[in-house]
Amino acid sequence: MLMSMPHNTEQVMTFAEAINDAMVEAMASDDKVFCYGLGVDDPKRIFGTTNNLKERFGPNRVFDVPTAENALMGIGVGAALGGYRPVFVNQRFDFILLAMDQIVNAAAKWRYMFGGQNKVPMVLRAVVGRGWGQGPTHSQCLHSWLAHIPGLKVVMPTSPRDAKGLLLSSIFDDNPVIFIEHRWLHNTSGAVPPDDYRVPLGEAELIREGSDLTIVATSYMNVEAVHALEHLECQGISADLIDLRCVRPIDWEKISLSVKKTGRLLVLDIGAGAVSVASEIVSKMSTDNWSDLKAAPVKICMPDKAQPTSPALTKGFYPDASTIVRNISALVGKELEWESLSAKQSWPHDVPGTWFNGPF
Repeated sequence: MLMSMPHNTEQVMTFAEAINDAMVEAMASDDKVFCYGLGVDDPKRIFGTTNNLKERFGPNRVFDVPTAENALMGIGVGAALGGYRPVFVNQRFDFILLAMDQIVNAAAKWRYMFGGQNKVPMVLRAVVGRGWGQGPTHSQCLHSWLAHIPGLKVVMPTSPRDAKGLLLSSIFDDNPVIFIEHRWLHNTSGAVPPDDYRVPLGEAELIREGSDLTIVATSYMNVEAVHALEHLECQGISADLIDLRCVRPIDWEKISLSVKKTGRLLVLDIGAGAVSVASEIVSKMSTDNWSDLKAAPVKICMPDKAQPTSPALTKGFYPDASTIVRNISALVGKELEWESLSAKQSWPHDVPGTWFNGPF
């Protein structure tokens, strides 16, 4: 859905291949970069993101670990303080909950507590999102937790181009970065620049332009937003679609400029709605851009409930393109057709639709 055409030497690759390309580039250019985590050298190589890293850079720089997340996060913090640039890979965001003390009280605080004398250049990769009926303890999207913590940067790429560019920027940033990948994005494709390509952290991207409203989205919800906007083209509705890319820091200027232009705001988040990143965006725009707004801002998030496992419960649980169109209809005050987007499913459980290419 977000595929871009290659230019010059750009190569079309999947999101997972772009992650792998960034790792190869970083590890080849700096021997202080190393990669560790449960499954980084197993046959599936974390959805293919760590393919051939051990073979190329050796077992001292790419290695599997025990399931001891708090200890292993501590090892990464210590290595970063010692001048290395570790990349700690977690196959599920849920697993890093065991390492919250090291993340919040060590990694995030160290530089501040010692007056900037010590840096913590560490990346924690974590996979979020549903699939395979994983349910409430293996598919949580808890990025707002970590976006709340001063000292951390929280990155959420959507496209393969950004997956590479943001990961390289994260690895070579001198602060701890939480790098969050939605599992439904790993097999999406797009054009990716070669070599040491970087995207600045904290800079959102305007991926579609329009006049009727501003849509701010994170991660996979950008895909659903594009799907919705393509459906609305023939109904005369267009929108600025801003891919946030980072939820800490947030590009407030880009959001504000768009809201000033359109006067309407819809925020899409892959996490639960209570105390969410979406809530923060709605709050700040309501405060700072009150006179620009033509209607109350709207947010679309996950329900404030544990994520279910069974097909019967997941069927109506997750917001999608039809949810977006229904909310846009109310926001712009125009009757819009959305039923065809939510027609009876003819695809397997936990698959967004036949229009989408993702890892199942």
